[in-house]
Amino acid sequence: MAETPASDKPDVSERSEIHQQTLSEQESVVIRFSGDSGDGMQLTGDQFTNTSAILGNDVSTFPDFPAEIRAPVGTIPGLSGFQVNFSSNDIYTSGDAPQVLVAMNPAALAANLEDLQPGGVIIVNDDAFTRNNLRKAGYEGNPLDNPDALRGYEVHRVSLTTLTRAALQGVEDMTNQQKDLCKNGFALGLVFWLFDRPLYSTLNFYQKKFAKRPQVVEANTRALKAGYAYGETTESFSGRISVPSRTEVPPGTYRRITGNEAIVLGLVTAARKANKPLFYGSYPITPASPILEGLAALKHFDVRTFQAEDEIAAIGSVIGGAFGGALAATASSGPGIALKSEGIGLAVVLELPMVIVNVQRGGPSTGLPTKTEQADLLEMFFGRNGECPVPIVAAATSGDCFDMAIEACRIALRSMTPVYLLSDGYVANNSEPWQIPDVDAIPPIEIEHRTDPKGYQPYMRDPETLARPWVVPGTPGLEHRIGGLGKQDGSGNVS
Repeated sequence: MAETPASDKPDVSERSEIHQQTLSEQESVVIRFSGDSGDGMQLTGDQFTNTSAILGNDVSTFPDFPAEIRAPVGTIPGLSGFQVNFSSNDIYTSGDAPQVLVAMNPAALAANLEDLQPGGVIIVNDDAFTRNNLRKAGYEGNPLDNPDALRGYEVHRVSLTTLTRAALQGVEDMTNQQKDLCKNGFALGLVFWLFDRPLYSTLNFYQKKFAKRPQVVEANTRALKAGYAYGETTESFSGRISVPSRTEVPPGTYRRITGNEAIVLGLVTAARKANKPLFYGSYPITPASPILEGLAALKHFDVRTFQAEDEIAAIGSVIGGAFGGALAATASSGPGIALKSEGIGLAVVLELPMVIVNVQRGGPSTGLPTKTEQADLLEMFFGRNGECPVPIVAAATSGDCFDMAIEACRIALRSMTPVYLLSDGYVANNSEPWQIPDVDAIPPIEIEHRTDPKGYQPYMRDPETLARPWVVPGTPGLEHRIGGLGKQDGSGNVS
């Protein structure tokens, strides 16, 4: 059973007086966790963010990870990082210069030190500063032993690996290598203590995440509590910091959401408001893949997902879904949008409603898959042959992706046209508190499929919207042909 908030802090019988007296308040703090891509930095940052959001702080995050599945251990290119800005006021970015750096190895220190604010706090895994790791990070000597190298910073050398192994003594059938996987939990517990955060949310997460592996639950729980207890008993910190919760928060139910998650919910909501099934066809690509993964888990909302073999097949499937009468959507990033361009041009000529999400990343070509960029706007305007206009909507924040996804669907269905929804890697992966809207208050999306064959032509125009009629294939008497060749106005016959 998950532990309750009342019992989430370790029992530490001897607390120093300094820790009881020096709890200072700050309006906001930026923390950066950095380590190897196998050190669990994304999970660590995610759990700290969840806890801060539960406490009523506004949060904004910036996950940063290498493009390789498993980059070289101990090197700067192999680093995975997670930055979180949490505040008692409204915030709109993940912050610039962090005030606290948690560095799991020398490479993490070398790569992030110049970003740290003067006087910032550095927590390092002292055990990782071996000769081999120092060499990989480009250090000739150990900067922790050089008083000039880190002058002006508050440095805390913590033997995370050794202390984690000690905390996990007695856990059955765990090798030291397996125990070392829990050192991020020790670091998280220490940071929880430093910023007066409770443990219960993360403890509950362990219980649910590893419900079928009680040994893993015990190991992670021990490591987390040991890190918190280390903070209680060590004399190295000058004090603790509290970031109060926001005082002016509109009443409602909140959750933490990323841009990709908001797009998923927006597309499903739009489909329900239009009383349509949602068809989503795409090819996996960073950083848009979570949209496919999220929609695949919502099939009980009449969502149909298709993982295509390539980008061209993906846009072809979406054209078919829209022609068949579904609300159709796809997503990609810069390289994939380029491959889809001819198919998008066909969708424009066919005048079929669909939403094309571009989660922008660094380019050109394959470029920087895990880095963000906002350089595709001109491609969205002009990246198709001929005169081929496509409406574009862009999201301002992660939460705004929900509203923009609905708006993109509304425009597409009203005007019978493809619509681009622009996001980017930062917006897609950043998380923020989001007030769950009243779905009943969202206006319906009115759709009228033509069923009367009298006077019907595929490209006849609605006098108000200038949109052509949307006819579901198989409607009696309304058999028709549309295509990408030059055609006769109205009838759509090849000219």
